[in-house]
Amino acid sequence: MRAPGFWHRDPGGLSALLSPLGAVYAAATRRRLATGPRDRVGVPVICIGNLNAGGTGKTPTAIALAERLRDRGIIAHAVTRGHGGTLAGPVRVDDRQHSADQTGDEPLLLAAFLPTWVARDRAAGARSAVAAGAQVIVLDDGFQNPGLAHDLSIIVVDAQIGFGNGRVIPAGPLREPVAAGLARADIVLSIGQDPAQARFAARWGAAIKLPHVTGRLDPLPTGLPLTGVPVLAFAGIGHPAKFFQTLKAMGADIRATHALSDHQPLSDSLMTRMLREARMIGAQVVTTEKDAVRLPPVLRSQVMTVPVRLRLNDWGALDAALDRVLGAR
Repeated sequence: MRAPGFWHRDPGGLSALLSPLGAVYAAATRRRLATGPRDRVGVPVICIGNLNAGGTGKTPTAIALAERLRDRGIIAHAVTRGHGGTLAGPVRVDDRQHSADQTGDEPLLLAAFLPTWVARDRAAGARSAVAAGAQVIVLDDGFQNPGLAHDLSIIVVDAQIGFGNGRVIPAGPLREPVAAGLARADIVLSIGQDPAQARFAARWGAAIKLPHVTGRLDPLPTGLPLTGVPVLAFAGIGHPAKFFQTLKAMGADIRATHALSDHQPLSDSLMTRMLREARMIGAQVVTTEKDAVRLPPVLRSQVMTVPVRLRLNDWGALDAALDRVLGAR
């Protein structure tokens, strides 16, 4: 499903018309959070969440955080709902046995970096992870879910998009009002290049009373430079245009782009059409890591993957938060 264009413009007539429904949505979220059990599982829980519907960079953040914890000698496990998958869990993700249809794409990507559990019941997933040796739970999404108590909550926001028009679904892109969400959070992490960060700070900086960390997603060198290479690019992520901009910045000769819906299945017919188009225009097919895990195995050798990693400008605020959560560990 594509986000309506008016979600990311200054509020207008349609947004105002839908605002009463947004108030209902926000009230339902507030009630759910107020009545939740907030279980504790005996180890710290770090929630990587957002206020916006759709992708903001939570999964790269979870990967970067897991690597930071590993550097401290901490065994972290990820727990995620497994959006788009069929497994209710709790089940530990194994890329040798599971497909994206079963687990969702993000858990398969996470599982390459740290033990990952899919669980519709996040508290049950966390308990399974602890039983398997987890010393910290990295909760990928779940900020608006009342199942688990959070020892540290990081709100991830796309600096280019910010909090959209500032209104709640369906009047805007938010799962809850900015003030309400940030009141429960510990850190805001905005992800984007410097110009986007400047615009985000100008628009939303006054609303952020928390430590504000900035970072960007940088392509990971793969040994296969794209400078001058004709490409057909496709992406089924929250904001496909960002991936296409990354390819352009890498010097790729972009001949065609296909913006798919977030988590869209890569059917045989869809891939056949794109591969045929690529042959006709003499282009290499390129996609994201998250999309690559949804590819049929027989097609993976025909599609180039461009991985990205989160780079923070300063780890100071996050390291201080980790010191607090982990204590003397």
